[in-house]
Amino acid sequence: MSTWTALTHTLGREAAEALAEMGEDLTPEPVGSGVFEIEDGSDRWEVGLYFTEAPDEVALALIAMSQGAEPFVVSELPEVDWVAHVKRELSPVEAGRFFVYGSHDADQVPEGAEALLIEAAMAFGTGHHSTTKGCLLALDRLVEAGEQPSRIVDIGCGTAVLAMAAARVFPVVVLAGDIDPQAVDVARANVIANGLDGRVECVEAVGFDHPLIEGAAPFDLVFANILKQPLIDLVPDMARYVAPGGRAILSGILTTQADEVTAAYAAGGLPLQRRDDYGEWTTLVVARA
Repeated sequence: MSTWTALTHTLGREAAEALAEMGEDLTPEPVGSGVFEIEDGSDRWEVGLYFTEAPDEVALALIAMSQGAEPFVVSELPEVDWVAHVKRELSPVEAGRFFVYGSHDADQVPEGAEALLIEAAMAFGTGHHSTTKGCLLALDRLVEAGEQPSRIVDIGCGTAVLAMAAARVFPVVVLAGDIDPQAVDVARANVIANGLDGRVECVEAVGFDHPLIEGAAPFDLVFANILKQPLIDLVPDMARYVAPGGRAILSGILTTQADEVTAAYAAGGLPLQRRDDYGEWTTLVVARA
């Protein structure tokens, strides 16, 4: 079965969200929609609508005009077995002691590695992206340095690969939260598949806003692999919930954005401890004095 995408850009989050909401009332109606900030400082936002039958391009043009957006670009996508495609394209990832793999590559797990199984169908955030790999390498360095954090949380956990990695190397229960309930379901499935049930607790949460997370604070180690603006928005909560002497490993940051994020955290009482660039992406380690 073919699918169709309709993509456009507009200025400002409010206009983008209004456009996505209008798109949901179209006939034929989309099976999904998304609003994404273009992380270049321009305040431009992408709006995507996804259809299982050809959309009404006249109606799309009208709603785009109503919000001052660019015309929608409509594309028909052929049917693709995405899981098979991911299996072909994604190879295992080594990040220090950690080895992230799919079951189709189980025979490649090195002896002694901290192996983390993430199936191809759940591949976003597995470590194949430089941001996640950067966080795993930062965690590996903490272990090498003999650090022993006792309270750990993964904010915006996605597949929970970072939370699971921490649970593998530290004898504590790690908390993992995500705003997306589907991501939380995926995270829980991954925790069970990796034999970490009871060691990683996954909850639906916006940032630190969950009774379980708030009750466990302050944290010695926080992961936040999200995006620039949400990271900056989290600074007051980080200052509140990171324990004195505790660290936060931050990623999802373009190298061009790293100075802005670093300055925001320094102003919030969490100065930079280390920066590592991986291609166009940056991982930061900040520490509360």
